[in-house]
Amino acid sequence: MRVCALWSRSLCASRAGLCSGLFSHTRPFSSLPPLCARKKSSQYSCVDSDHYSSLVRAVVSTRTSAQTPESIENEDGQLFGAIVRSRPRQAPKALKNPCPLLNEAKSAIRSEYEEEAMTRIPLQRSSDQPAIPSVTKVLQKTMSASQLFYLERWKRRKIAELGEEGFKEYSMNLFKHGRLFHAAIEATLTQEASPKEDAEGPEEVSGYLQSIGHVLEEVTGVRAIESVVEHQSLRYLGIVDCVATYRGSLCVIDWKTSEKPKPFLHNTYDNPLQVAAYIGALNSDNNYNYQVENGLIVVAYKDGSPAHSHCLNAEQVMQYWEKWLFRLEEYKEKDI
Repeated sequence: MRVCALWSRSLCASRAGLCSGLFSHTRPFSSLPPLCARKKSSQYSCVDSDHYSSLVRAVVSTRTSAQTPESIENEDGQLFGAIVRSRPRQAPKALKNPCPLLNEAKSAIRSEYEEEAMTRIPLQRSSDQPAIPSVTKVLQKTMSASQLFYLERWKRRKIAELGEEGFKEYSMNLFKHGRLFHAAIEATLTQEASPKEDAEGPEEVSGYLQSIGHVLEEVTGVRAIESVVEHQSLRYLGIVDCVATYRGSLCVIDWKTSEKPKPFLHNTYDNPLQVAAYIGALNSDNNYNYQVENGLIVVAYKDGSPAHSHCLNAEQVMQYWEKWLFRLEEYKEKDI
């Protein structure tokens, strides 16, 4: 029994020695020699990186910038031009001589029609008295630079189209048609023309009369027509086209003609100021025993298309009255 145990141990030991001997002579996993790539030399390999490391960090660092506020401003100036400084906001201009639109010395405003003689005061100029500026003259002499530019451009285009002589004839025809148009309206409203003449009117202005036909149907109670009004304290005058009731409100009516449509109030330029000036003068003038707060601008067209009517209520008239006072002060300051 003991002999068998010794024999089995010797057999295991011999096997263990055989295995260790076999593995002791094995070679590494790869029998090929290692591949060692040759490192390529660089032209910067001789640079002292430690010496220049601080410079490299300064250039690539995000904490510092090579630009300054001055350099940025100079660069923007080269790209976009010089900076335009906005002007300080100015305080609203105040009137030196404010004047109310309504006359306290007159009775209250009466919109209802009262049967009375229609006023028609002609313009009379006296050489003995100093000339009083008209509303039209004040507005013409105080036009803005943009208004003058567009007016001059329109004039140049018309001269280029018609020539000098043609433009003079064109201007004379405009004045003639305007005078005939106002005369025809006057005849219509005062019933001084026959029904046939009332419907047709002069041939040159028949289209204009057709254009305002729907407006004339709502005009009643005419109180003044082609009549001079003068502001007693502000010293200016004008000739109102018509004072009548339109859609229940007493209005100063201004008849206009135009070659182009003017569907909006701003298309009429200075006409609202003109109407406001007439209203203020009428309210101040003692030749009229009533006052007006509303205005009406009617733009007629030669081709007979329906006229555009622009109503000015009391609030709007007050706004344009203030603008008129500024223009009047500007005119007097220029001492034209």
